[in-house]
Amino acid sequence: MTRHPTRTALIAAALHHFGREGYEGTSTRTLAAAAGTNISSIAYHFGGKEGLRLACADMVAERIGRVIRPLPGNPADLTRGTARAVLRRLLTRIVSFLIARSEAQDTVAFLLRELAQPDSPVLDRIYTTLVEPRHRALCALWAAATGQPADSVDVRLAVFSMVGQAAYFRLAAPIVQRRMGWAGYPHPATAAIARRLLANLDAMLEATDG
Repeated sequence: MTRHPTRTALIAAALHHFGREGYEGTSTRTLAAAAGTNISSIAYHFGGKEGLRLACADMVAERIGRVIRPLPGNPADLTRGTARAVLRRLLTRIVSFLIARSEAQDTVAFLLRELAQPDSPVLDRIYTTLVEPRHRALCALWAAATGQPADSVDVRLAVFSMVGQAAYFRLAAPIVQRRMGWAGYPHPATAAIARRLLANLDAMLEATDG
């Protein structure tokens, strides 16, 4: 779908500034200036600042949803070996997005700001459109890979753990990079992180094999 360039620029500006200064701390004047447009365009495209905030939530859901795409077919029809291979590919894509893609920084910063506000309308939006359906699909895949019940506490926590390990390397990037002696995340660093997390995934699958 083709988006209006001003709308796209405003969402990019809002993700950046909402993630750093927070929703309340960011003025519409700042957003318009960052997007190279006028303040009235926020109302025109989004109905106001709150609408822009929700558009940011939709963009976050879209970006992450492209990484953790809906799985083809029924995971229950997969062999354990195939299900494990799919999980490995998914984890590799997650690592690549969170570590190697430039837009991940603003995406994660925006999410963290919203998570700090329990009454945020963004949380309900993202949970409904992204977290719940994708997490449920990953649980079904994990169940196919291990033989465990998809709705069990252990499987649900295992899926959160798999994704959370990858997210840590974006959340704590300055600490990781300083300790590892890396300037950013060059390709060899990204590859090393992916190998480590894939090894962790294999160990988790073996340990929970039902």
